[in-house]
Amino acid sequence: MNRTLTLLLALSAASTAGAQSAPVPLTLSGAVTRAVTQGVDVTTARANLQKAQANLRAVRADPSSIITTLTQAEQDVAAQTAALNSAKLSAAQAAVTGYVQAAEAARRVTLAQAQVSLSERQLKIAQARLAARVATQLDVNRAQTTLNGDRQDLRDAQASLPVTEAALTRTLNLPGTANLTLSAPGDAPKLSVTLAALQSGLDKRLPSLVQAANGAAFAALQVRLADNDYTPARTLDDARTAQANAARGLDDGLRAAQTGVRDAYRSAQDAQARVAVAREAAANAQAALRTAQARLQAGTAAAIEVQQAQLQAQQADFSVLQAQGGVWRSLAGLGTAAGQDVTGLVN
Repeated sequence: MNRTLTLLLALSAASTAGAQSAPVPLTLSGAVTRAVTQGVDVTTARANLQKAQANLRAVRADPSSIITTLTQAEQDVAAQTAALNSAKLSAAQAAVTGYVQAAEAARRVTLAQAQVSLSERQLKIAQARLAARVATQLDVNRAQTTLNGDRQDLRDAQASLPVTEAALTRTLNLPGTANLTLSAPGDAPKLSVTLAALQSGLDKRLPSLVQAANGAAFAALQVRLADNDYTPARTLDDARTAQANAARGLDDGLRAAQTGVRDAYRSAQDAQARVAVAREAAANAQAALRTAQARLQAGTAAAIEVQQAQLQAQQADFSVLQAQGGVWRSLAGLGTAAGQDVTGLVN
């Protein structure tokens, strides 16, 4: 859906004075940027990386540093770099999820209100038909039951909205009194990177695999240091065993990660295909609405039929919004699984 939807998310938490802050316009891109720059986990990971970098500089500056100490310091920097990248991608995924959920929750309220309006009109029609003796009390009772259910759905939608709003403000590290004006997420970028490219180099991007690769490299270093005529043979044997174990662990972890990337890649492809299906259904619903409006003007349809077609068109538009959100969520999940951003939102 190309047109911009502005959703006013009035976050209900009040300050002690009862005043709320001024509305803050926010886009999906802006939400992700805030999450990856000001998120708590990202801030912590950045501080850990700076600490590791400072330690590495100190080790390199110390002429008495031995090779194992230097290697561990270098590996710590690599591990903390991967951890920071992972924290950013996780924060982006949380921001995308929270943003999309908030947008969908607001739209659900609008849809529920439209459904209640339609059901109220249908009840009035049933009552009028009963008065004209062309319907039964059972017809009225059924219309009333439907209306009662729709009103409960509306209350449920209204109750869930502040929950999603509060979750988004927490994700973005915003005060609870913030008033956000969210624009529609819009279309996600096409998945252009190949699966093979995302599966390559995982041991340099994913924190768990970086740790495993560091362990394997350090174990190999221990073998080289023990492979001489002045180190006990048992020490060398133990080092080789540790190296083999580390290599197996890295290989197992890499295979599992590649499988996770493959599954996430397929999910992203499926999500993108669903957008086209939803858009086709929305176009059909709009065509049906135009037909109903034309028939009303021609006197061959009742106003209730137009109202039903309007609701169906709104529901189809909501399906497009959901499909677009599904693409954003799947791309964010793929980025987390692969350790590489594919949304275009993470700098």
